[in-house]
Amino acid sequence: MSKSYSLSLIFPTLNERKNLEILVPQFYKLLEELYKDFEIIIVDDNSTDGTDKYINHLQNTLSKVIYIKRDEKKSLPLSIFKGINEAKFNNVAWLDADGSMHINAFSKLAQTHIENPSSVIIGSRFAEGGGYKGIQDVENTSLLKSLFNVQKSQDSVFGMVLSNLFNKFLSLFYKSDIKDITSGFIITPKKYIKKSAFMNCVYGEYFIYLVANFLEQNIKIIEVGYICETRLNGVSKTAPNLIVLVKRGIPYVAAAIRCRRKFAKNY
Repeated sequence: MSKSYSLSLIFPTLNERKNLEILVPQFYKLLEELYKDFEIIIVDDNSTDGTDKYINHLQNTLSKVIYIKRDEKKSLPLSIFKGINEAKFNNVAWLDADGSMHINAFSKLAQTHIENPSSVIIGSRFAEGGGYKGIQDVENTSLLKSLFNVQKSQDSVFGMVLSNLFNKFLSLFYKSDIKDITSGFIITPKKYIKKSAFMNCVYGEYFIYLVANFLEQNIKIIEVGYICETRLNGVSKTAPNLIVLVKRGIPYVAAAIRCRRKFAKNY
């Protein structure tokens, strides 16, 4: 536990009201225990499920919840950057609002950052101790077994496969020791973040550019293994079908290749 510094926690959302009803009170309580001061920023991409009404109601009792509605074109990376830009504290964190990044996992990241305040802490599905719900050994678990473990959840099977296989595939292009370069689960000093990592990105490939920027600045990155849970409610937006999987995958590959070229030029 530390009361020595503060944190802005960002949830980018699109129709995640049912999950926010569970997550926001949980994380609010944990942040009260861990930090001197904090805020929870909900950056909503114009949801149609009543997210705004729920958050407005929640603010009556949880005063450190901030609601930001985006009316522009829907964009995960720009939603995250909007939250970062609006954050009032020097340390920022963000994670998915689907419940896949469990509060216990966040607590591990927070404790690690408290002990290493000048480092970037990444939640990793592929570092020691990481995996997917029901899959403890990601490297040695067969694809068939992986599919079986998620088939009864509302998670996208394609999304799970994308995260697993793409990290392995992208590592062929990406000159780095970081194992989870598409994590999207992070705590970092705000001053390390460059706007360029989020601009002109389609989806989660922004994280590849973000990690590259950290490496360019010679910032220490610590990966903390965590078990990625199946989402609590709703349907995955990552890859609900094969067509979306392919469309989403192309920018990831392009990002990895561009960063590889940058590394080759600079090192």
